[in-house]
Amino acid sequence: MSPFHAGEIELQERAGVREMAERVGRSIHAAMPLAAQEFLRAQPFVIVAGADGDGRVWASLLCGELGFARALDERTLQVDALPAEGDPLREALAGGAPIGLLAIEPATRKRMRLNGAAQAQEGGLLIHTRQVYSNCPKYIQKRAPAPVASAQITGASVERGAHLSPHQGRFLEGADTFFIASLAPENGADASHRGGTPGFVRVESERQLTFPDYAGNAMFNTLGNLETNPRAGLLFVDWERGDTLQLSGTARVNWDARRTGDLTGAERVVEFEIEAVVAIEGATNWRWELLEASPFNPSPPQVESATGF
Repeated sequence: MSPFHAGEIELQERAGVREMAERVGRSIHAAMPLAAQEFLRAQPFVIVAGADGDGRVWASLLCGELGFARALDERTLQVDALPAEGDPLREALAGGAPIGLLAIEPATRKRMRLNGAAQAQEGGLLIHTRQVYSNCPKYIQKRAPAPVASAQITGASVERGAHLSPHQGRFLEGADTFFIASLAPENGADASHRGGTPGFVRVESERQLTFPDYAGNAMFNTLGNLETNPRAGLLFVDWERGDTLQLSGTARVNWDARRTGDLTGAERVVEFEIEAVVAIEGATNWRWELLEASPFNPSPPQVESATGF
């Protein structure tokens, strides 16, 4: 039985990688192997994907002391953290809600994905696994983490809107990493990583972004979800300040080869329409120092900024 749903299979076939995807898909399991359990316990943060009460999809940052995410058994993960105050998913991840989780270690460029169902607990989540698998290290920038002393933490402040401000647009244009949440009806949520050279995210207007889709693991988990449900969420982290910028809206995959002509390495382009913006200052007390850009990063072309809207 294939581990992929109809949307994923359709895009695998369109891209001509169906056979490869089935081979790679053999790495998807329902339980967490011991190596995955140990990896999770060593992480200071994870990314989660889910939907709020209005059906909008979001990607959120969860942080804690090492060991805050730990396996209780091979099918159950306990996470002793919730999204920051003001995060759209803080109240939404309750009783049986579909959840996607990405654990990523920038210092080693290792990452794993875990999809399942979440139950709210006091101050945290209990996640029952459905799919667990690792991903390749492509496009991950090497960063080293360090916590900030409590005396330096001023507390989170939240700003909401329906479109980007010029300042936010400039921040996105300088980003080398973001995380994307997607959700396929009856097939669950998924959190994934996207990376590239600064400029790979293009701000087309205050409510529109585009970004390239580079060669990956051939499974098309994210784009397959978007094929069945265009709602998506993007999360950008200010690694030096501990702030986050979350966007929720709809995403469309553009397969026109002419659209990728000036985007080195792009196989497709994703067009994202913004519906809601949440900026949280001081979302985490962890900081990360950039050590090295990914050697897989293509160089984006120099384009005129659109953030003067």
